[in-house]
Amino acid sequence: MSLDLRIFTEPQQGASYDDQLALARATEELGFSAFFRSDHYLAIGDGDGLPGPTDAWTTLAGLARETTTVRLGTLVSSATFRHPGVLAIQVAQVDQMSGGRVELGLGTGWFQAEHAAYGIPFPDKRFGILEEQLAVVTGLWGTPEGETFSHAGEHYTLTDSPALPKPTQDRIPVIVGGGGPRRTPALAARFADEYNQAFPEIDTIGPRIRVIEQALADAGRGADSMVQSAALVVAVGKNEAEFAKRAAAIGREPAELREHGVAGTVAEAADRLRDLEKAGVSRVYLQVLDLHDLDHLDLLAREVRPQLD
Repeated sequence: MSLDLRIFTEPQQGASYDDQLALARATEELGFSAFFRSDHYLAIGDGDGLPGPTDAWTTLAGLARETTTVRLGTLVSSATFRHPGVLAIQVAQVDQMSGGRVELGLGTGWFQAEHAAYGIPFPDKRFGILEEQLAVVTGLWGTPEGETFSHAGEHYTLTDSPALPKPTQDRIPVIVGGGGPRRTPALAARFADEYNQAFPEIDTIGPRIRVIEQALADAGRGADSMVQSAALVVAVGKNEAEFAKRAAAIGREPAELREHGVAGTVAEAADRLRDLEKAGVSRVYLQVLDLHDLDHLDLLAREVRPQLD
């Protein structure tokens, strides 16, 4: 199977660390390549978010010690949440703790209410912050041992940093996404190993990949130097009744899920995944919104995935 399937969840909607551990272990045992989570501090939309948020990198540090093979990461961390020097240390340490299984998705941040709720500044203009964070984080990781890293920018200044600790991996994969027509593709081409489209309209996926491939060419990179991925909600049933039950459990309408996600019967889900691959996607993050429905993951692994071989 050439299409890489990953599990992605939204713990801010209501999940404890133990809930996430159970899902991450199921992800690993069932052979999905990675467990990713969002990086949010406030529930989005309806719901109280009980028992409350868990910090993404604290959670991933725990999972790094309680899993053995599955890759771990964020989709995506907000550049407003952490100083890039601190983020570089955190991610490198979790990479060490996992034996080299970490990936970093980083974005500008968008959810103003969670910033207000926890006293986190939310500047109007954040693209420059993201750009500098990517430069600092990758610069710190890439500085050889025994040398120092300095950066003087509009938002951050680092002076003679020892640039430690170093990740276990030679290079921690960096994931960038976003819909901007010029700056975002150029930023991805400069820093990223993967470009992610988060919950796109299905018919826009292929054209967006062509935009990113042109940005790569403009930067002197080959199209195969970047993974093209998409994150889509998943809700699949062995039959229509089971699918409808799973749709109801996450508060979504079956017709809407079929239009926008990997959803419906096993055959329909497999068809959608094959269509994504034809559009140029090589990795899909399946957004699992009911963390307690481990039978759902089992169905995806045992009945959907084999149809892609």
